Amino acid sequence: MGARTGAEYLARLDEETREVWIGGERVVTGVTKHPAFRNVTRSIAALYDMQHDPALKDELTYVSPTSGERVGVSFLQPRTREDLARRRRMMKIWADYSGGFLGRTPDYLNASLMAMAAAHDWFSEADPRFGENIRKYYEYVRENDLCLTHTLINPQANRAVGPSQQKDPFLAARIVKETDAGVVIRGARMLATLGPISDEIIVFPSTVLRGQPEDAPYAFAFALPSSAPGMKYICRETFDYGKSHFDHPLGSRFEEMDAVVVFDDVLVPWERIFLLRDTKKCNEVYAATDAVVHMAHQVAVKAVAKTEFLLGVVLLIIDTIGIGQFQHVQEKAAEVILALETMRAFLRAAEVDAQPNAWGVMTPAWAPLNAARNIYPKTYPRLVEIIQQLSASGLMALPSEADFRSPIGPTVERYLQARNADATERVKLFRLAWDVAASAFGGRQVLYERFFFGDPVRMWGALYESYDKAPYMERVRAFLSRSDEAE
Repeated sequence: MGARTGAEYLARLDEETREVWIGGERVVTGVTKHPAFRNVTRSIAALYDMQHDPALKDELTYVSPTSGERVGVSFLQPRTREDLARRRRMMKIWADYSGGFLGRTPDYLNASLMAMAAAHDWFSEADPRFGENIRKYYEYVRENDLCLTHTLINPQANRAVGPSQQKDPFLAARIVKETDAGVVIRGARMLATLGPISDEIIVFPSTVLRGQPEDAPYAFAFALPSSAPGMKYICRETFDYGKSHFDHPLGSRFEEMDAVVVFDDVLVPWERIFLLRDTKKCNEVYAATDAVVHMAHQVAVKAVAKTEFLLGVVLLIIDTIGIGQFQHVQEKAAEVILALETMRAFLRAAEVDAQPNAWGVMTPAWAPLNAARNIYPKTYPRLVEIIQQLSASGLMALPSEADFRSPIGPTVERYLQARNADATERVKLFRLAWDVAASAFGGRQVLYERFFFGDPVRMWGALYESYDKAPYMERVRAFLSRSDEAE
């Protein structure tokens, strides 16, 4: 099949039976027709359609080594730094389409799956079947251009104890039994972004397993179709309120949805299992396969695209209402510029210092990407705050598109004009700023960026623990012990 079109993506979603719950309503078929998913599925479809644009085809696709069909560049196993740059250019084109506000475009998990498949021998150490399973699954997803979601977090119940010590041992998804056909899973996982509109779900290991015997039933990695019998997606409320692109320019396009996944005695076939009952392997999987590095590479590309978009919003606000002469405004704009150039520098350093890993995959340098993924959760909320500060009361005085088309329209046009824009242009811009900085959609984006890779405090602690500190301490010790003679 190879790279598919947007129409093929939408058709597959509507043809498959799945169990999606939203607002007390059960959606079984025709998910792309539901108001909560109609607009975002068309945004994802637009990404797939780009692959068939003659002007973009060579940027977004390459020839599959197995089928000879053109497949997405996000599946490319890079062997050179130019391969890495090619993949980054592809990811940037997709990220620019949404201004970085689609956080879980398919290339994110494609990059992870690519890295794991290259490291299939590592999975084979646990069981030869598992290495073959991950390799074949990667090829299957690549050749069919599937859209994946993933989940790796246990339900937020009693965080003081592990999953086996919860009042209900099946609160967190765990193994019920093994059969000739596969493994039966019961329980729940969080947090499947894009889940209800994905083709398949990868259930990644929770990487904080304590390695005790009672943790083994919670240790696994597998993949399933989103239509698997017994699997349920329970969605939060939608932030696409059915408004126009004028009123909610981001929420009406890029509301990608988050969901809890419930496994009601779901059978996972043996050929879809990649790890099982191995807490050590589950804790190590991302680092050992370099999957986390390639995921962070995609995230850094998205962060650059998002920061570029926010800078554009900031600069347009400044120009539209004529506040560029004030030093505190210039300082705030410069802060956004510095954030952008910092993320660009991290991305460039990671690619320039890339090296082949144990499986011959050209892998970006981890240190700059690790720095980027730790800094951006603190940076993004500040960028949103700057938009709030520069917009001020302009975020509150926001008539809707309907007002412009009503008898009050001429009055709105008169009083909502700006120095360098008429009222329509000004309100459109400030409604965009609202969707970034003050709407429910915007609030979710802040939360999303804060916790993208997990608990920020734990991440900073992990960075401290894993960083090679010895050379810097030795340099200072050497200086202190130096016995320079004064002339």
